[in-house]
Amino acid sequence: MRITPLSLLISASLLASSAFAQDTATVTGIESEISTKQIDYDKSTTILDKHLKEESQLQTQLQLLRSRSTELDKEKNQALDAMNEMYRRLIDDPSIDITAAQARYQKAVVDHKQNKDDISMQLAAIASHRKDIEQIRVAKHTLLNTLESLKEQLTTARVERLRNEFTREGTLEVNHTINCKRTETLAACEQRGQQMGLQKATKRFVDQIFANLTEERLVEPKRNLAGAQVQILSSHVVKSAFSGQGNYNVNLSVTMRGEVNSSRLCNLLSIDNRYCSEYGTPMAATYQPTYSTTFSDSQLTFSKHADNGNVSAARLNEQPVRDYAVKPMVTNSSVIANNDKNQAVELTLRSNVYDDEVFIDGVSFGSTRLVTRLPRGVHNIEVRKLGYKPYQVRVDLNKAQTVHANLVKKPESIAAPTYTREQPEQTTRKVSDNISVLNANVKTSVVVIPAGKFKMGDINGNGLANERPVVEKVIANSFAMQSKEVTVGEYEQFAANTGYKTQAEQGKGCAYYLNGEPVWEANLNWRNPGFEQTSDFPAVCLTYSDAKAYADWLSGQTGQQFRLPNEVEWEYAARAGSQTEYPWGNDIGKNLANCGWCGSQWSNKSAAPVGSFSPNAFGLYDTVGNVWEWTNKNSGESDVAVRGGAWNFAPSLARASTRLILAPDFRANYIGFRLVRER
Repeated sequence: MRITPLSLLISASLLASSAFAQDTATVTGIESEISTKQIDYDKSTTILDKHLKEESQLQTQLQLLRSRSTELDKEKNQALDAMNEMYRRLIDDPSIDITAAQARYQKAVVDHKQNKDDISMQLAAIASHRKDIEQIRVAKHTLLNTLESLKEQLTTARVERLRNEFTREGTLEVNHTINCKRTETLAACEQRGQQMGLQKATKRFVDQIFANLTEERLVEPKRNLAGAQVQILSSHVVKSAFSGQGNYNVNLSVTMRGEVNSSRLCNLLSIDNRYCSEYGTPMAATYQPTYSTTFSDSQLTFSKHADNGNVSAARLNEQPVRDYAVKPMVTNSSVIANNDKNQAVELTLRSNVYDDEVFIDGVSFGSTRLVTRLPRGVHNIEVRKLGYKPYQVRVDLNKAQTVHANLVKKPESIAAPTYTREQPEQTTRKVSDNISVLNANVKTSVVVIPAGKFKMGDINGNGLANERPVVEKVIANSFAMQSKEVTVGEYEQFAANTGYKTQAEQGKGCAYYLNGEPVWEANLNWRNPGFEQTSDFPAVCLTYSDAKAYADWLSGQTGQQFRLPNEVEWEYAARAGSQTEYPWGNDIGKNLANCGWCGSQWSNKSAAPVGSFSPNAFGLYDTVGNVWEWTNKNSGESDVAVRGGAWNFAPSLARASTRLILAPDFRANYIGFRLVRER
C-alpha cells in the first residue's frame, strides 16, 4: 500500500520536488508519446490491411479480365470465320444477307478491345495501389522503430527517476525515550538515547524513501536487494530531558540524503541490466554489515561490527533496528578505530579488463576497480568477463590487501562451439560473354550449415503479428552460407568487372533515417551511404535486384550457384540451434551487436565492419543488427522480407524472428545482404 508522505520530511519535498517533478514529467511525456505512436501504428496497420484487401480484389478482377480476354479472343476468331464463310457464299449467291455476321464480328472486335483497355487500366490501378502500399509499409516500419525507440527511452527514464528518488535529501525530527539502567551514568544513558534516536531517524528516512517511490509496488518486494543507504549530513539535539522515573527523552533534528547501489536499479525494476551499465555491474545484496552509532556533543561516530550483519542487542540494550541494508555514513565526523580482532579489513581489486564482475565467496560485488571491507579470514575471489577465462584466487585476509587480476582471453568465441569453415574459394575464369571480366580473382568465405529442424517464428511471445504462428520447419540437407555480409570491397569488385549500376546510382538515390523518418537523398548509394565506411563495411543502399545481380555474377565467377537465402534458411542459420531472441539469450546485453541502443561504438551512428562481434554457434557474424538482410522472394509474391535488424533500429527488432516486408526496389543505408551456396 502506498504511504502518504509524512510531514516529518519537511525539506525533502522542498529540496527535491522540482527534480522529481521533472523526472515524472519525462516519464509521463514519453508514455504519452508512446500511446500516441501506438495509436498511429494501429491505424497504419488497419490502413495497410485495407489496402492489401483492396489489392487482392484488384488482382481478382484482373484475373477475371484476363480470363474474359481469352473468351473474347475466341469469340472474335469465331465471328471472323463465320463472316468469311458468308463472304464465300455471297460470291455464289449475291442475294444472301451478311449484315448479322458483320455485326457479330464488329461487336467481338469492340468487346475484345474494350477488355484490353480494361486490363491496362486495372494494371495501372494495381501499380498505383502498390505504391500506396509501399509508402504505408515504410511509414509503418518507421512508426514501429519509433515506438521501440521510445520504449528504450522510457526504460532509461524510469531508471534515472528511481535513482533520483532514492537519493533525495531531507530533514526530519524524531523523538525517542529510553529507560536508564541502574548501572549506567546519566551521561551514558544520554549517549545511548541519542544513539538510538539517530538509528530511528535513519530507519524512518529509508522507510519514507521506499514508501514514496513512484514504482513502490514493484520495488518494495525486492527491498532487501536495493543496497539503500542513508548519508547523515548533519544532526543536532533540539531538546532533551530526564524524568523523575529514570527516563531519558531526546528530540533530534537530522538532515540526511539517501543513497543506493545504482547498479541494482535494473533488478529492482525487472529490466535488462544494460540500462544500468553506466552505473556498474549489478550486485547481489547478501553481505550487508550494519553499523552501531554513538552520539555526543553533536559529533557522530560509527563503529562497524561484522557479526553476520546484525546489530548487537546486548551492546545497544534495546531491540535492534531491523536490517534494511541501511548503512548510515557520516560527513564531517570522526571515525573511531576498532581494534577488535573481528574488525573488517579493506580489500582492493583491480584487473586488466573493463566491464568485468567480481565475486567474493560466491556473491557479486560489482566491477573493478573495487574497494570493499570484509571480515578477517579466508575468502574466495573470482573475476569474470565474457570471452575471458575466469580469474580465481583464495585470499587469507588479515590486513589490507590489493589483488591484481590478470584475465586471459579465451581462444574461441563465447558464442560459437565447433563449426565447419570452408576456406575462401579462389577462381580465375571467364564468365558468360555478356559480362566483361578480366581474370577476376574472387574470394568468398562460407560456413556449412548442418541439416536439422527448428521452431520458426515468435517462440517467446515478444514478436509482431507476421511472426506468428510458430511452425516447425525441417532443413533436409546442409547448405553453405556466407559467414559475413557482402562487403563494400566485394561489391566493388563486382561493379568494376561488370560496369553494373545500382538503382540508387541511376539517380534515384537511397533512404536514410533523419529524426526517426526515412528520407530520400539522391546522392546516397553503396559507395556513399551517408556515413564513413571502408572496404570491410557491409554494402548497403542496394535493392533486391542489386543483390540478385551480385549473386548471379558470383555464381558465374565461381562455377557454383549462389543466391539469396529464403526466410526459413535465414532464420534457421541465425538461430543456430537456439530458441531465444538472440543467439546468447533473451536480453540484448551490451556491446554484443550493432543495433540501436545496444552499447556498441557504432550504435545509432553507422554500420560496423563485418565480423566486429562474436559469431553464433554456426559461425555466422552479424545475424543480430548491423544491417537488415534481403531474403529470397517467394514465387508469386510482390514483396520481400528483410531480416536481422540494423544499427539504427531498436534491439527488439533485431530478434531472430523479426520480419520487415518491403518492396523489392526499396533501398536504404541500413539494408544489405548475404548469400547461400547451393549444394
